[in-house]
Amino acid sequence: MQLVLATNNEDKIREMRNLLDDLPVTIMTRDDFLEFPDVEETGTTFEENAVLKAKAIAEFCDLPAVADDSGLEVDALEGAPGIYSSRYAGENVTYADNNRKLLKALEGVPHEKRTARFRCVMAICWGSDDIEVVEGTAEGYITEDLVGNSGFGYDPVFFYPPAGIRFSEMTLEEKNLVSHRGKALEEVRAVVIARLNKSRGV
Repeated sequence: MQLVLATNNEDKIREMRNLLDDLPVTIMTRDDFLEFPDVEETGTTFEENAVLKAKAIAEFCDLPAVADDSGLEVDALEGAPGIYSSRYAGENVTYADNNRKLLKALEGVPHEKRTARFRCVMAICWGSDDIEVVEGTAEGYITEDLVGNSGFGYDPVFFYPPAGIRFSEMTLEEKNLVSHRGKALEEVRAVVIARLNKSRGV
């Protein structure tokens, strides 16, 4: 079996590979194809965007594809930035730009009201009418400053209480054990294994 990671984000590719590479499948990325498309996220939910991307890449590659749509939901901001997490501060912005805008928006908000969660929805498209969707979340708090050099996105401002540190202070392996994407990828693993077993008549 071949499985295409339907993303152009190198950071996501690294995290997804880390949890899927030991499966008995060939993991393929944009580097394995010419003119790999950048699918526009026109959906209104994480699930809609994940399904849209998975279907588009599966059709383009003529192979099963798994797509992720994820973001940060901050309770004090009524769930923002949500599906607009990657472009919260505008188009073609840096992770730092988004973090600075978030911290500015939360100025004066006390710690107990800075609750937030990372949400990740993944869609596995086996064919045009054969799509499975899984989800993972991680609950935490938004800090008042940026700390740490690991991870990406909002990791430097996301404090994860069970570990007592931010995602940006974890190794890739540590983060994948507890993160929204790590949890969703564990579900993806189960889906892929079940599909493999079915094809083998197990």
